[in-house]
Parts: sequence; structure tokens; C-alpha cells
Amino acid sequence: MWCSGAGEGLLSVTDHSCFATPPQAIAEAGLMDVSAGCLAKAHAYVEQSQVIEEAAPPLAAYYRHISKGAWPFSSRDHGWPISDCSSEGLKAALTLAALPADKVGAPISAERLYDCVNVILSYQNADGGMATYENTRSFHWLEILNPAETFGDIIVDYSYVECTSACITALCAFRKRYPEHRRREISRALDRAEAFIRSIQRTDGSWYGSWGVCFTYACWFGVGGLAALGRSHADDEALRRCCAFLVSKQRADGGWGESYLSCQDKVYSQLEGDSHVVNTAWAMLALMAAGYHKVSRAVGPRVNIFPIWALGHYRRLVLLGEPEITL
Repeated sequence: MWCSGAGEGLLSVTDHSCFATPPQAIAEAGLMDVSAGCLAKAHAYVEQSQVIEEAAPPLAAYYRHISKGAWPFSSRDHGWPISDCSSEGLKAALTLAALPADKVGAPISAERLYDCVNVILSYQNADGGMATYENTRSFHWLEILNPAETFGDIIVDYSYVECTSACITALCAFRKRYPEHRRREISRALDRAEAFIRSIQRTDGSWYGSWGVCFTYACWFGVGGLAALGRSHADDEALRRCCAFLVSKQRADGGWGESYLSCQDKVYSQLEGDSHVVNTAWAMLALMAAGYHKVSRAVGPRVNIFPIWALGHYRRLVLLGEPEITL
């Protein structure tokens, strides 16, 4: 399973830059007839990479988070789960389960999906957001010990808009398929996660992204999380402000291009030269998720898996006027 981030090559589904998976993109683009073999292999990978046994006890003595049911950053043997990897694995499993079993293989059992939900719920911090590998356990002053030359704020695990939104979309997708499983807990977790995403939105309507470049990327997640909860441009001020922010960054060629300097300086920086196809796809997906296409057609696909998904989404929602695909 693959996706591509700005300036990156092909990555596994268990990567922070993956908000969606090829099954979702292929379903959007109507490529099922020519992609069944690919999806069958992808399904086998998803099934084989889920962690199905808990790490050796006592977990607390080794400061280990629970892992049974999660999807890790690498392989099942690697075993270290991540909140958004688990969320993307769950969404991929749900998407594949809705496709013909004779073409893509038998779905993963409900019990294993329940295990994944248990891990996702366990990642929620006191602030309502989700971190990456574990809950936030210590204090920011420990960052003075950070030896990395390329990443800041990595000694302590924090809540992120990307991880939180991935968990929201996964729990929403799961709830549609299994509405009675841990219904109250999931509802409460979603309410708290929504409050967290709203609390960290910037006054200009954007979100800062820690796992991709950068504001464009985080806006896609912020909007995606709120949209999964039923919010839209028509009735949500946070989404209207984010859409206005994204539209203000659209370039003369119709695309978007954001520089890595945005990550470093924490201020939006335009990319020199041409627009970037992945930034453009992220922006389009965010705007369409918010329902912006219903009030303006100014954003068009003048533009790897993100572009395919964005173009398929644009064709279905804007050109054909079809409804959202829901899991």
C-alpha cells in the first residue's frame, strides 16, 4: 500500500503523510475494474501487518503502550503502533471490506477491528487530541535534551492535528459500520477530539502541520476531521475560515505550492517556481471536504495517489454532482 508526500517517494500505508489509502483513492476514481489484482495484494498486506498479539508483559515496566489490534509504522514483527497508522489501517480494512470479496479477498474479522478501535481510543490525551506512539507523559522542558538536527519537539509525544483527525475519520468510518460497538465511548472521544482540533486552529483559519509541508497539509487534516463529523462550509465558521485561508494561497497557475520554510518558520511560505502537485491535491481535497465546491467552482484540477484521489473526488463531486462515498 502506498502514498506519496511532497518531496518523497513511495511510502507504506503506515506513514504520517498518509491520510488516506489507495483503496479509497481507487474507489473515488472508479478504477475497481482495472485494479482488482492490486487491491487484492493491498488487502493481503493490510491483513498481514496488523498486530495481533500484545507485547510481553509487564507493559508498564517498559513504558510500552498497548499494541494488539494496531497497525505499526513498519511490520507486525516491528510491533510499535502509531495512532494515525492504526487509523489508516482501520480505514483501509473497512474500505476493502466493502469491496467484492471475490476480487479483493475476505474482510478482516470484526473482532480484530474492535481491537484496533481499543488502541485508537487509548491514544487520546487529556487535551482531547491524539499523539503518535504513546500518550503525552512528560514535560516540554525535556526538549532541551533533543539531539536531533532536523526535528524539534520530539522528546515528548504531543497531540497533533494530523493524528487527531486521522483518529476521528477512522472512528467515524467504524461507527457507520458498527454503530453499537462502544457507542458512548466513541461518541465522547469524538466530541473531545473535535474540541481539540478547534482549539488549535490559528486565527487566520489554518492549522500548523508537523508531519508534512505544512499548513496546506494540516488544513487538509483539520478540515477532514471536522467534515467527518458532519460539519461543512455552509454551517461551520472554522471551515469557512480555513477555506478562505487556502483560497488566499492559490497561485496564478491554479495550483498550490508551499515551501519547507513553513515548517521551520511556522509562517506560510510560498514555494519558488511552479506549483506542487501534492500541495495542490491536499488543498483541493480540503476544499471539497468542506463543501467549498458547492459555493464556488473557482478551484479546479489544474495540477502519485493524492492527485489521483483529488481528481477522482473532483470529477464525482463537482462535475458529476454525486454524493460523498461513505464507509
